[in-house]
Amino acid sequence: MLARITLAAVAFLLAIGQAFGQAASSDSGDTTDSEWRPAGEQSASPAPADTKAATRTDTARTPDGASARQPITQVSSGNGTLPNGHGQIWREYDISPYTLRVTSTRRPEQAIVDWILRETGYEVWHSEPLGILSATPRTLRVYHTPDMQSIVADLVDRFVSSEAESITFSLRVVTIGRPDWRSRAQRLLRPVAVKTPGVSAWLLAREDAAVLMADLRRRNDYREHSSPHILVNNGQATVVSAIRGRDYVRDVILRPDAWPGFEVEPGQIDEGFSLEFSPLLSVDRRMVDATIKCHIDQIEKMIPVTLEVPTTAAPRQRTKVEVPQMTHFRFHERFRWPVGHVLLVGMGMVAPPVPVDSQPMVAGIPLPLPKTPPRANLLVFVEAKGKMAQAASVTLAPRRAGVVYRGRF
Repeated sequence: MLARITLAAVAFLLAIGQAFGQAASSDSGDTTDSEWRPAGEQSASPAPADTKAATRTDTARTPDGASARQPITQVSSGNGTLPNGHGQIWREYDISPYTLRVTSTRRPEQAIVDWILRETGYEVWHSEPLGILSATPRTLRVYHTPDMQSIVADLVDRFVSSEAESITFSLRVVTIGRPDWRSRAQRLLRPVAVKTPGVSAWLLAREDAAVLMADLRRRNDYREHSSPHILVNNGQATVVSAIRGRDYVRDVILRPDAWPGFEVEPGQIDEGFSLEFSPLLSVDRRMVDATIKCHIDQIEKMIPVTLEVPTTAAPRQRTKVEVPQMTHFRFHERFRWPVGHVLLVGMGMVAPPVPVDSQPMVAGIPLPLPKTPPRANLLVFVEAKGKMAQAASVTLAPRRAGVVYRGRF
């Protein structure tokens, strides 16, 4: 009798366990069926299915393994043709006669693109009507209106006709302590329009420029900061600079595990001047277009700041960091003038291209004058000398356009 009761109890427990196992299996099957269904089968709960599908799209992987986000903006492939509602036409210009002769840079075609953008403006290639401007070392491809194509063709002719011939320019960067030189030279100067505030420009005949330069050299505040002659390919850019690095204490990092309890973070600031010059002659060689970009950075003074860096051994320990007080000058404009004249650009009273001591001294003794940052009248003389063979009595060191020449102080 007892054995029968025991067998009945075991059978009852086995039945209960089987019932619970079937319930769990049924729940798991429903979950799987709600996530994965054959194509065309409707889901009983579409909203959760759509949400999961969107999640799978958002976390999809791109070929490089990165997560691909589902785009928000509506994107289409268009109709397969370029819009020409404004009469745009496609042109390809052969620029190889120019680019194959330029050895001073790896991408000579970039100069052609830069000059086109200067002449036409940047916005005409990024707004209506649709425009395309692309260059390879041999071909310039342009898609725009006939009027724009005419402008591009004229500029390309100015490059190709010269075949990248090297042109000699006289480029002098000088400073005068006071701008009173203009009182004697006013009759020689013919004003040129300039947009930068505080900057003036003039044209001079070559003979008058020689007279003015000789007069300036006799002044005791005259100083020249560049080599007088440079050699540059037509349309390319050359940079003349004199830059020095100045070290200072930028910050302090606490280091309790090392003596003296902190670490000095050094910094360096480059000060000096950089002048970028890019000329482009007309097809008939009578006019020259040039862009002049001038940057001057000068540290007026270092302002000390005392910081507390206490340690267990030295609770009142202090150190100093420096905060530079700087002045910057930026100039970037384009000029056009006859080849037979000299362009003179007066940058105004700016920081000297080469830093000088702001405290005057006499016989090694500082004068009791206010410590004001030095300023000087910066002048740039630009004169086209013609081809290298035509530049008479000029000895040139081999220089390459686009290379920065760093001077020493």
